[in-house]
Amino acid sequence: MHTSSTSTTLNLGILAHVDAGKTSLTERLLHAAGVIDEIGRVDAGNTQTDSLALERQRGITIKSAVVSFAVDDVTVNLIDTPGHPDFIAEVERVLSVLDGAVLVVSAVEGVQAQTRVLMRTLRRLRIPTLVFVNKIDRRGARHEDLLRDISERLVPDIVPMGAARGLGGRDAAFVPFDSGDPSYTARLVDVLAAHDDALLSAYVDDETELPYRRLRAELATQTQQALVHPVYFGSAATGAGVTELIAGIRELLPSEDGAPLAGEPASGTVFKVERGDAGEKIAYVRMFAGTVRTRDRLPFGGGREGKVTAVSVFDRGSATPREGVTAGQIGKLWGLGDIRIGDVVGVPHEDGVGGAGRHHFAPPTLETVVVPTRPGDKGVLHLALAQLAEQDPLIDLRQDDLRQEVYVSLYGEVQKEVIQATLLDEYGIDVDFRETTTICVERVTGSGSAFEIIDKDDNPFLATVGLRVDPGPPGSGVEFRLEIELGSMPYAFFRAVEETVREALHQGVHGWEVSDCVVTMTHSGYWPRQSHAHGTFDKSMSSTAGDFRQLTPLVLLSALRRAGTQVHEPLHRFRLSVPDDVFGQLLPALSRLRAVPHTQTARGASYVVEGEIPAARVHELEQLLPSLTRGEGELESAFERYQPVRGEAPDRPRTDRNPLCRKEYLREVAGVRR
Repeated sequence: MHTSSTSTTLNLGILAHVDAGKTSLTERLLHAAGVIDEIGRVDAGNTQTDSLALERQRGITIKSAVVSFAVDDVTVNLIDTPGHPDFIAEVERVLSVLDGAVLVVSAVEGVQAQTRVLMRTLRRLRIPTLVFVNKIDRRGARHEDLLRDISERLVPDIVPMGAARGLGGRDAAFVPFDSGDPSYTARLVDVLAAHDDALLSAYVDDETELPYRRLRAELATQTQQALVHPVYFGSAATGAGVTELIAGIRELLPSEDGAPLAGEPASGTVFKVERGDAGEKIAYVRMFAGTVRTRDRLPFGGGREGKVTAVSVFDRGSATPREGVTAGQIGKLWGLGDIRIGDVVGVPHEDGVGGAGRHHFAPPTLETVVVPTRPGDKGVLHLALAQLAEQDPLIDLRQDDLRQEVYVSLYGEVQKEVIQATLLDEYGIDVDFRETTTICVERVTGSGSAFEIIDKDDNPFLATVGLRVDPGPPGSGVEFRLEIELGSMPYAFFRAVEETVREALHQGVHGWEVSDCVVTMTHSGYWPRQSHAHGTFDKSMSSTAGDFRQLTPLVLLSALRRAGTQVHEPLHRFRLSVPDDVFGQLLPALSRLRAVPHTQTARGASYVVEGEIPAARVHELEQLLPSLTRGEGELESAFERYQPVRGEAPDRPRTDRNPLCRKEYLREVAGVRR
């Protein structure tokens, strides 16, 4: 492979279940491209992308990292992502900037829970994806039956690009197929024709008239459309199959020439924020159009603005200082103090794959209270957690002012350990955690309406607000609609109502977030700006946005109570493999944990059980499994859906910051005003 001056860019994600070897593959790709002279090892803590001390110590990727290399005329910006499910939020943010992906599967462990979660999301977002089966040099590596598992459990439309030979030894190799292999060309025709009627027709008319170059061209087209997924075998440890994978990345994944878009208005997405040595914010941005230059005044986040003080662009290794970052590239921006992950810089662009603000994976289902071991650290703890939440918004920091407690959301126990270590290492704050609890959601069960008319009954605010709450489809989020004329009052008042509705729904009747509902504004009214004769503006005679912000939660709470809400708990799907002689003890244990087995399959000397279990009981099952199965049980689990809570609905501790928790306070304030 040779390199030359690059003209196009490919932003490539490396994704995998934990321990499948994606960071090792990243090292091998950088070495093959000539970016590094020696290949780092995860267990030695000297890899290019695991730069955090905690990553090196634990041997896992916690934060996404970007490195760059060249393949012929293409600059590949490679993004290494965490594989552990506790850090799925890092993967989520990366999805919004990818042109393509390599999904790494272990040849030994095969298709795992996180592998399926990742592939489902990649397919839903139509991100072109190659599959790389790693570790063919390890004992227990599989080939044919693993291909069958990939087709049955991961994605049906796969094209093996070669065969693995000498499995399980250091001499294991990948032998690519070519035009002289009739079984390979037959497989190509079979898979590709399912998505292309013209190709099928040509094959039916005369299969000998379908040249191999047309099949390869069609393979590239359908791969770039995320219709089919080529599969490579190899080993990041020995380098087997890596040359062929690099050729596949160059030929089959879409690269972008940013030159035609460089003259358009600047548009990009921030997918990572970190702090430099001096505490300054550094934003990682993928540009979809235009150019951002040093000293530019840059709008971002729908209303904020800042001056860019420095720019670095990724090119053949790490980021290097440049005058600007342009369409297709990934760069680092300094000077934007208020910038946050998910912010759009410049103007929104239709090519933003992930879309700012969208969630592709399930939100965290656990939360805990963070308690400083030194009571005097309470103030600095909140500041430190707020900075961590800038880098990981799904931490969802919540402060209970009444109890003086800070809550954080979690994906799992490993994330808790990382937060604890980070607070100690970077901020000098030693903390403990209360017991982890499950985060539920509330869903609207019916339709409910409420309204308050200005200057009527006990309405203490100079505003009329009427709201109706209806259930929405699962996964739809919160939709705000108007059933009144937009011109019936100033737009700022409508905006105040909508913003307050969305804020207030973070804690519903039982204190949990209300999801998947439609809130419709049915009544509006205000008093125009006025004053006494020859006097100045009198706030007591004129409506303000504050009136609408304070009245809206009262009306919304009444509407929610009339509509009714039901608390739902998160449910995980699980796959459990146990020795056949302990299978009889397993089922009663699952029953005690409220797990529901759906399928039970005998496989040799083991049983595979698949089903659903409440998220709150997964950790308990993990702890129980070693003793129950002599350490031979294997558990995979991932969020599946929410289900109604049986019996009495649990209430979530409220935080005083939420408008729905301030009803009496608001009445008192209004009474003083009147």
